[in-house]
Amino acid sequence: MGFLTHTFNGLVGGSFYALLALGLSVIFGMLRVVNFAHGAFYMLGAFGAYVLLAEAGISFWWALLAVPLVLGLLGILLERGLIRRLSTLDPLYNFLLTFGLTLMLQDVVKSRYGSQSNPYGAPAGLRGTVDFGLFDFPAYRVFVFGVAVLLCVAVWWLLTRTRVGTVVRAATERPELTRALGIDVGRWIAPVFGFGVALAALAGVLAAPMRAVNPLMGADLIIGVFAVVVIGGLGSVFGSVAAGFAIGLLQAWSEAYGPALLAQTLIFLVMALVLLFRPAGLFGREELPT
Repeated sequence: MGFLTHTFNGLVGGSFYALLALGLSVIFGMLRVVNFAHGAFYMLGAFGAYVLLAEAGISFWWALLAVPLVLGLLGILLERGLIRRLSTLDPLYNFLLTFGLTLMLQDVVKSRYGSQSNPYGAPAGLRGTVDFGLFDFPAYRVFVFGVAVLLCVAVWWLLTRTRVGTVVRAATERPELTRALGIDVGRWIAPVFGFGVALAALAGVLAAPMRAVNPLMGADLIIGVFAVVVIGGLGSVFGSVAAGFAIGLLQAWSEAYGPALLAQTLIFLVMALVLLFRPAGLFGREELPT
């Protein structure tokens, strides 16, 4: 029973890794931009839900729809207004830009709401437990896992079963070859960046009832998400999702059955081993020599 409980906890934790890594992987694959601000958008998603409820009385369900949409549009504007202007320069410039944007967003939120954690309760219909026979599990966590799985499946279907998805997937995994075939990759860049930001914001809204809503919640998570993307393979959508759920499981099991130090460093140990034996990641493709 305890093992099953820890396993489900791991899948729920992996849900956040999967959603964040999915958006980050798509952005990196198409733009070749390491979006360090991804964690800040996750934080803004959680704060967006908190502010809507505390100051406007807007429920979790409306926030789940509105916050990702608004921040996704903000991501499109950010790409068109700032990131695109640096696209011809060394990728380090956009990394520094998104890193600076992260610090700025954190300080703006701190100045308005302070650095303390803010409570955000689960929606009324999801405050009980679900009986799985062998154990009971909080209904909200079951909901989070279900939403994450549905979103990952929906994105998989979009990328593999539609023409738009085929173009986006090709531009994500082989942007140079896609351009060589005459496809205008540039028209898809801003929407894809906005989509990745929206996924991060949605993960933040989902996290609000489970985790402390504070300005540093994204900074505490983003390094682990980068590790997940590296493990899965840079630019590999499937690899990011698979690695996210796998790391969530490994962390939950190590916290339950291993020493505390192992649980804190496990993700980086796995990343080091993957880079040592398969530098492109578990599901990434080796770059062909030119």
